[in-house]
Amino acid sequence: MPRSKSTRAAQGTGTIRKRTVMRKGREYTYWEARVTIGRDPGTGKQIQKTFTGKTQKEVREKMQSVAAEVNDNCYREPTKMTVGEWLDIWKDTYLVNVKPFTVRSYSDHIRNHLKPAFGALRLDALETHTIQKFYNDLGKPKGNKPGLSAKTIKNVHGVLHAALNKAVMLGYIRYNPTAACTLPRVEKKQMHPLDEDGIRDFLQAVQGHRFEEIFRFTLFTGVREGEALGLKWECVDFNSGTILIDKQLQREKVKNGKYRFAPLKNDKFRKISPAPWVMQRLWSHKARQFAQRTEVAELWENSGLVFTNAVGGHIAIHTLYKDFKAVVASIGRPEVRFHDLRHSYAVASIRAGDDIKTVQGNLGHATAAFTLDVYGHVTDQMKQESARRMDNYIKSVLNL
Repeated sequence: MPRSKSTRAAQGTGTIRKRTVMRKGREYTYWEARVTIGRDPGTGKQIQKTFTGKTQKEVREKMQSVAAEVNDNCYREPTKMTVGEWLDIWKDTYLVNVKPFTVRSYSDHIRNHLKPAFGALRLDALETHTIQKFYNDLGKPKGNKPGLSAKTIKNVHGVLHAALNKAVMLGYIRYNPTAACTLPRVEKKQMHPLDEDGIRDFLQAVQGHRFEEIFRFTLFTGVREGEALGLKWECVDFNSGTILIDKQLQREKVKNGKYRFAPLKNDKFRKISPAPWVMQRLWSHKARQFAQRTEVAELWENSGLVFTNAVGGHIAIHTLYKDFKAVVASIGRPEVRFHDLRHSYAVASIRAGDDIKTVQGNLGHATAAFTLDVYGHVTDQMKQESARRMDNYIKSVLNL
């Protein structure tokens, strides 16, 4: 029985029809579907959504999908916001509790990669295969420039994934299209810790070097590069023999980036108790720094840093890196990175008998499990050595 004109169509119902129009003197035929998605609260009039397509099947599927959402009371009108607009809103509104240095890093990824690729697209039009192709292309060389590393691609993905997750939570999009993407495998950088002979060679090579003290300090405390560069005298307690590690010095990853003090990697400061020899070296270093300060007089920059350049300012990271690589090359170990001084300390601590929890605390790792994951090969070797010692003991007892 046909519906009378006074009967209102139920919410979620729709109609499909075939239409033919004239465009530039030629007939153009397409299918059109309309579905009722609600009513205007003021006038009571139907609010309808229209879909068009080349085939009846295409528009029917669109209509049925929306009708199901309307009937389940979960339909939301598609957003007209672009990806670029949403990224700006997300960055400015939802990163208020994120470290400033991290926010700057996110902003760089948005400006340099995400906006150029997706900025003009509507947020609800972003699809998985489009994002996947974008990730794949990031890793490919462009002219004379190499592609981005797997780690950098993962970081770019992390920004986009987090921003789209928030868009899902707010109902702007139904699902996160980055969730099904495949990321390149991040290869762990191989560690090159110095053994006892390597440490002796290294210490001999740095004697009299302008950065001798920071090299020695890092090797025998295991602190990160930024933590050593950002260490201030106010954090060194010679009476108790402890050092507070509560910040790091970082350089913005942009051209001519400024140096800034930043929170620690895990946001947790730690107090370490270096060997007395290390503290004695620091005391002597402080005296030499005072003499240096007196020598340059008004040119001295009162930064309060433990390790400084010739006039009391911070040491430039690239300068420290260049000098370090020259030193390790001179002892036949060009593959060693500055970070390997930290690894050298950790390996030496474990071999000396320090328990994993103590090593974790000294290194500032979030968990002991992480420390075990990084240095598990060392403990495995120690277990094998222990088994051999026990085997020799058993044989000696049994006269085998």
